[in-house]
Amino acid sequence: MSSLPTHRQVLLPDINDLWNLISPSASPAAFGSHLLRLEDTVEDGHYVVRAEIPGIDPEKDIEVSIQNGRLTIQAERTEKKEHKGRSEFSYGSFHRSVTLPPGATEEGIEATYTNGVLSVSVPMGETKELVKKIDVQVTK
Repeated sequence: MSSLPTHRQVLLPDINDLWNLISPSASPAAFGSHLLRLEDTVEDGHYVVRAEIPGIDPEKDIEVSIQNGRLTIQAERTEKKEHKGRSEFSYGSFHRSVTLPPGATEEGIEATYTNGVLSVSVPMGETKELVKKIDVQVTK
């Protein structure tokens, strides 16, 4: 079982899949922005986020940033105009932000791209106790 906070383990269908159920002919691509599919876990003292982003040039098309305890991944896939057939590929801007878990540090973060999957590894420090017990003093 993952040591991520319970609220992060809720599984929801992908927004693109839900949208296609409602209106298959009007995809979210019409809105110019898409969500990235992510998975996250804590492994060997690191919070690891993986994103499926196949078919892009990671040196030019991916930006990973940290601000105010949030990890943001942005990518852009441009469409080649040379084919005239049907395409179900998603083109345009993609982005996703996740809140870092307690204990994550913003120093020493590494990002790698292999076989269409971006992996971001965030070192975990000591998790501070979230609940502090207060002793009750009795006075007479």
